[in-house]
Amino acid sequence: MKHWLMAGLLLSGLSRVALAQEVMEYDSVLAQRLGADERGMRKYVLAILKTGPYTPVNKEEQDSLFQGHFANISRLAKAGQLSVAGPFMKNDKQWRGLYLFNVATIEEAEALAKTDPAVKAGVFVMEYTPWYGSAILPEAAKWHQKLVKKGR
Repeated sequence: MKHWLMAGLLLSGLSRVALAQEVMEYDSVLAQRLGADERGMRKYVLAILKTGPYTPVNKEEQDSLFQGHFANISRLAKAGQLSVAGPFMKNDKQWRGLYLFNVATIEEAEALAKTDPAVKAGVFVMEYTPWYGSAILPEAAKWHQKLVKKGR
């Protein structure tokens, strides 16, 4: 019985190693599609959303600006221009959220940020910096939709 158990564990371990090797093989088509360099990386622009100088005058305006803000995030993600976006938890830095734009320059990121009604109104201001990271990150927006329960 012990031998069968050991053989089963060994086969299970070998199949996992084989699977890991298969997953880790270089995929030139994927690398090219995602703009990966020889390290599997690419340029992005990281943006920190901070509290801006403008406060909406009433709840209706606030709701409208935030509805447009969230719609814009969805639009940018679907267009492949945004890999990651999300709010920060309460903090003492006035940091409200983070964007990882799928562009190589700050100027490109600024142009995309100007499409956000809350940024245009001054509810948020953005601070930008170039960032170098894994080229797979643009795939996150596609996979994220599989995690969202319907009706949200």
